[in-house]
Amino acid sequence: MLKTPLGRYRLLAYIVGVGLVVLVFIGVPLRYGLDFPYIAKYVGMLHGFLYIVYCLACLELVLRYRLHIVRLLLMAAAGFVPFLSFVMERKTTQLLQAREAAERVQPSGLSASAK
Repeated sequence: MLKTPLGRYRLLAYIVGVGLVVLVFIGVPLRYGLDFPYIAKYVGMLHGFLYIVYCLACLELVLRYRLHIVRLLLMAAAGFVPFLSFVMERKTTQLLQAREAAERVQPSGLSASAK
């Protein structure tokens, strides 16, 4: 899974998404509701570090597969909107898998008229 840019992106999208959900729905309520700041503190620091790594994985994916800049912005936004990283990961994976399947059917070196 970590051998391809898509694999690295998918793994980091899940990790950052789960970390954000834990932070927002468990850590923050515990911090402000029960005055227990430790989950928010440590999960928040971990999420911040992993979000930077996630953004680098997004950038690598966009550059490697020549994706549109809007997709990069949406993928980056997915790291700080709860549950959006799961949606963007699925949509990006489907896009790239469909693109790969189309290239297997028709190699990029051949035009449709050459067949």
